Amino acid sequence: MGIVAVCGSFHKTEIELMLTYAKEEAAKHSLEISEVIWVPGSMEVPLAIKRAFTNNSNLEGAICLGIIEKGETQHGAAMGHGVIKSVIDLQLEFNKPIGLGIIGPGAEQHHIVPRLEPHARAAVNAVVSMNSL
Repeated sequence: MGIVAVCGSFHKTEIELMLTYAKEEAAKHSLEISEVIWVPGSMEVPLAIKRAFTNNSNLEGAICLGIIEKGETQHGAAMGHGVIKSVIDLQLEFNKPIGLGIIGPGAEQHHIVPRLEPHARAAVNAVVSMNSL
């Protein structure tokens, strides 16, 4: 048993670093990231999680890692709200925790690097905490 990590490839360098932190955090809790799924961006995260949960009932949960930057329009904010709502709905549908490690919406360049490690570790810890209730 383990968890799936769904990672947005649009910011691949940063997300690979987040994945390293997430794997370290999971190991501290004797938890394994048993599958990594790369998707184009945050918008595709909910579908990838649903497919993972549907295809592998042994998963204890999921984490999603990504970045939604601030743009010139409200596109990122609207997308972020939709993704987060969908992630919450999937938690309730499958009764499995999903740790949110998406930086943003509205992230600017100077916001990203300081948030990589804490967001990745917090996503894993959310799954750990919810599975111990």
